[in-house]
Formats: sequence, structure tokens, C-alpha cells
Amino acid sequence: MAFEVLATADDAAKRSLADVAYERIRDRLLMLDIRPGDLVNDDDLAKDLGVGRTPVREALKRLELDRLVVSYPRRGTFATRVEVTDLAFISEIRTQLEPLAASRAARVATESTRERLRDVMRAVESFDTSTASVVETLRLDARVHRGIYAAAGNPHLEDVLIRYDNLAIRIWCMVLDRLPDLSRHVHEHVDLLRAVIDGDETQAAELARIHVSGFEHAVREALFAV
Repeated sequence: MAFEVLATADDAAKRSLADVAYERIRDRLLMLDIRPGDLVNDDDLAKDLGVGRTPVREALKRLELDRLVVSYPRRGTFATRVEVTDLAFISEIRTQLEPLAASRAARVATESTRERLRDVMRAVESFDTSTASVVETLRLDARVHRGIYAAAGNPHLEDVLIRYDNLAIRIWCMVLDRLPDLSRHVHEHVDLLRAVIDGDETQAAELARIHVSGFEHAVREALFAV
């Protein structure tokens, strides 16, 4: 945009550091290295990340918009708690928007984008959940969903879905070791990706809906397992 032309080199550097801080803190929140309810100390994070307090504070403001942290006057900033009701609310939104993104991607994706999705599909087909780490599993899941969001060609839809997928990943990470059929959940992405690549809008939408609904059901069972 036009106003960005007026930014100084120092401003650009600060934005870059803030982006780095945002991504690293976000990943710690998603992977539960920072647990729900934990105090998020900006001084400690700045030292740990090797950046100043200003980029960390800017990152925390963005993360509050993402609903990953919450700030209280005179108390500090905390990682948001994960409630069972959050799962229902997040799934309600994703059940509507994930099929929209999948069907739109099937309709508008360019051939080069479809080729990138083929690469992702091959990665899913060869992925071994029995030997993969939690980080590797979650990274692959995010790669599938981010690939479809980008292929849909609607940046506003993409932004919303990334935000809610992040919240879903955080919940998933809490129960990943208790999911009985993780391999099926991961590999059902293959059919979804194939439908998008083949341009089958109806099938892509339906498989996306089933995938999100199945995720909610599996997490609920894991959360309430005795």
C-alpha cells in the first residue's frame, strides 16, 4: 500500500523482527510449549528469542487478535485457556468455511497450484504416523490445510481459516497421544486433496465437511475418555 513507501529502514527491520517473534511465539502456543493459562512474560521471551521487547509486544498484540493470548491490566498476558465449548464453536465455523475453501480451490486453482497440491498429496501418502513426531504430524496437517486455503484464491477467507485452524491445532495437540486412529485422520487428506486437484467441487466440499466433523468427534471422544 502507499503508506508503506514512507516507512523507514528501521521500521522495516522492526516489522521483520515482530514477524519472527510472532511466528515463534505462536508455534510455542500451538504446540503447548506455553501451556493454556500460563503467564507470557515479554522480558523472558525477548531474551529467549534474541530480540527486543518491542517486537515481542507487537507479536503479542497480534496473538491476542488471534485469541491465543489474553491481556489483563496490571496482571499481565496469559495463554488463553482451552475449554470444551471452544471446540464446538471452532468446529461450527470450520464446518461452514472449510468446504467453501475446498470447493472454491477445486474451481479456481491454477495448474501450478494443483501441482503443488500433488506434492502435498504425495507427502501425505508416504507419511508414517507411527514413527513421526508430534511436530511433524501437525506440520503436515497444517501444510494440507494451508495449501487448500491458498489455492482457494480468497485472501480474506484464507486469513480467517488460518486463525481457526491454529485454534484447532492447539486443541488437537492436547489429545494427539490419545487419538486411536491418527493414521486414518492424516491419510484421509489424500482423497480431499485429490478432489481439489481434479476440480470436483462437490466432492471436495463434502470431504472437507466430513474431515472437520470427524476431527471434532475424535477430539471429543479423547477428551471425555476415562
